[in-house]
Amino acid sequence: MEDIEELKKELAEQTRLAEERLNQLQYLQADFDNFRRWSAKEKETITALANEKLIHDLLVILDDFELALPSLEQEKNREGMTMIYKKFAKILSDYGLQPIECVGKKFDPHYHEVLCTEKCPQEQNTILEDFGKGYQLKSKVIRPSKVKIAEHVTEKVGENNG
Repeated sequence: MEDIEELKKELAEQTRLAEERLNQLQYLQADFDNFRRWSAKEKETITALANEKLIHDLLVILDDFELALPSLEQEKNREGMTMIYKKFAKILSDYGLQPIECVGKKFDPHYHEVLCTEKCPQEQNTILEDFGKGYQLKSKVIRPSKVKIAEHVTEKVGENNG
């Protein structure tokens, strides 16, 4: 009988150890799965933003195109340059480049850089003018918009401030 009791105790101990090892193995498996998902996401992010510096450098050329197009006088030249500009912009867009739209929207320091303010009756911090177009690559701002924002002024009836 003592042998049977001793064997039952040993069996219970071994069962407890096996369950403990199974729990450890399940935790390790979950950790590995989480690492694999994180690693895949990180790889995707790195791949998506790998061309960020190149695209940032190419923005200068895109800006030059935008400035040059209105000054072209001959229609043939304008059409050709417009086609090149559109193709260039399309390629950059295919890689995830998006202009930051800002005029009429609220100032956001993550997307905009304030160059000046103007006193006007519009709501405080509304963007009035875009001096330099900003761009995002996927969801990352690679160049903020350079803007002028409204500084709200209220005029009181009967008061003349000069």
